Amino acid sequence: MSPSVRHFLSLRDLSPSELSGLLESASRAKLGRDGTDRPLAGKTLGMIFNKHSTRTRVSFEVGMFQLGGHAVFLSDRDSQMGRGETVPDTARVLSRYVDAIMIRTFAHAEAEELAAHASVPVINGLTDLLHPCQLLADLLTVREEFGAALDSLTVAWIGDGNNVANSWLNAAALLGFELRLAVPEGYDPDPGTLERASREGKVRLVRDPREAVEGAHVVTTDTWASMGQEAESETRSEAFRNYCVDAALLGRARSEAIFLHCLPAYRGKEVTAEVLDGPRSRVLGEAENRLHAQKALLLFLLRRPKG
Repeated sequence: MSPSVRHFLSLRDLSPSELSGLLESASRAKLGRDGTDRPLAGKTLGMIFNKHSTRTRVSFEVGMFQLGGHAVFLSDRDSQMGRGETVPDTARVLSRYVDAIMIRTFAHAEAEELAAHASVPVINGLTDLLHPCQLLADLLTVREEFGAALDSLTVAWIGDGNNVANSWLNAAALLGFELRLAVPEGYDPDPGTLERASREGKVRLVRDPREAVEGAHVVTTDTWASMGQEAESETRSEAFRNYCVDAALLGRARSEAIFLHCLPAYRGKEVTAEVLDGPRSRVLGEAENRLHAQKALLLFLLRRPKG
């Protein structure tokens, strides 16, 4: 791997100033003020999908097209990866074809191994540990609502301590806002990620969703059973039965608070239809912002000077 290659496997691959700058770039691009014209013409993004996807695939594919580049879809059902080709071999070969690689998979170690052997930037489109691209969109949405200075805000996470929760932890440590996570026992975030964020930022883990939401600017959640956890759905529904974001819970937040959800959402489980489809919900803008944030990320990674 070339020492000059920058990967994006975690928000922690960016400095606080780089993250803020990337969000500013995404905001300008969304408003049509980036002043670029097909800046990635001739560039190709290889997209590896070992998990189903709607927003990740469409936003990256459309983003590359709008920037003048091209995206190639690869799944384990119709590529040699599904027949046992090693991750290092895949990384080395794709590096000779494409200018960047995005991977959406289960084990975070697979994304790390891909990056270790690739000579082009590798982007984490989702792993079981982290979902940093989602957080770029979430932070852009929060920024649009409350301004660029996020360190005075309070964010409440309700539900599973999953990959999105882990990424919120990283974001809080980098940008300085307060993060309260309400998670039932047995479903805590990754211990190492939680410990580091608690040491570096304003982070608190609680069991009562009401305590987390009180006075918050942002209330956010995710499905109770992520991809690969379908067999645990019934058990998880019981464990999370008191963690549904309804109007009463959201009412404990600030009057100007917004609701976020990375989608897909299951009305009546982690969130009620009244909240998801209500006036405080920003989920559709949040989904759209995957496109703008990832375009900014692609420009950040692919327009870097070589050598």
